[in-house]
Amino acid sequence: MTDKIEKGPAENPPAGPGASGLPYEAIKAIPVRHYGRWVSGVVVVGLLAWLVYAFANGNVIWKTVGDKLFDPAVLSGLGNTVIISVSAMALGLVLGIIFAVMRLSKNPVTGAVSWLYIWFFRGTPVYVQLLVWFNLSLIFQYINLGPIYKNETVDVMTPFMVALLGLGLNEGAYMAEIVRAGIQSVDEGQTEAAHALGMPQTKTMRRVVLPQAMRVIIPPTGNEFINMLKTSSLVSAVQYTELLRASSNIGNTAGAIMEMLFVASFWYLALTSVFSVGQYYLERRFARGSTRNLPPTPFQRLKANLNMFRRTEVAR
Repeated sequence: MTDKIEKGPAENPPAGPGASGLPYEAIKAIPVRHYGRWVSGVVVVGLLAWLVYAFANGNVIWKTVGDKLFDPAVLSGLGNTVIISVSAMALGLVLGIIFAVMRLSKNPVTGAVSWLYIWFFRGTPVYVQLLVWFNLSLIFQYINLGPIYKNETVDVMTPFMVALLGLGLNEGAYMAEIVRAGIQSVDEGQTEAAHALGMPQTKTMRRVVLPQAMRVIIPPTGNEFINMLKTSSLVSAVQYTELLRASSNIGNTAGAIMEMLFVASFWYLALTSVFSVGQYYLERRFARGSTRNLPPTPFQRLKANLNMFRRTEVAR
């Protein structure tokens, strides 16, 4: 015969409402106060206000900034900045693909040459590389390609050519590592399947591997191009008249050095903003194969919010 054990109320909690039949009392949630957030917010706003006040009351003629924004010389330098940035990025992308494939090749010679190229151009400052190309005539007085082409190095190495080689070759070293990472992100089974269908190595790389690797390659490539827009300001050292040099020439002549620096900064911000939007939509395009439901774009979110607002107004 076993003893009957009666469990207390803690072990047998009543179901439903309370034991007396009355409903449970609603829980009143009291949010935790974060005083540190308010203090840090006030400090940050105060610092921003001080910074705006300092620039607004500094020795800067803001009317000159507005007047010089669309100066023909500034717009010409802006166009040169876009041209050299796009050209150098295109050269860097082509070189990056070539040297990435060489780096992944089973041929030890091509692999070693690719590694040496990446090691050298990533290990030396781009400013030094620009100066080396600019003074190349001290080493080679003539560029002689036999019956194809022959000319003095001074005539060949124009400011544009120096800027293109300096920026493009340096960018190619970084793009080679980006492309290599993208290629290695593609499953090896894709290559094996292509080879099983009889596709040669070059066609497999062009039609199977690279299209899938673009999803990984595009984001850092966009960042590299935006960085290229800003790095192009270094070519002013080799007499190429891009945005910074054009602005500095006007500033030195008109005695408005700080004002023209603000003009250049405005256009650099405008360029990076425009190309950042392009990068965003390009990433979405190449992400379609890996993501079933892409997040809405800012315009799609705005349209959805407007439609919701209209439905709310109609319901009222």
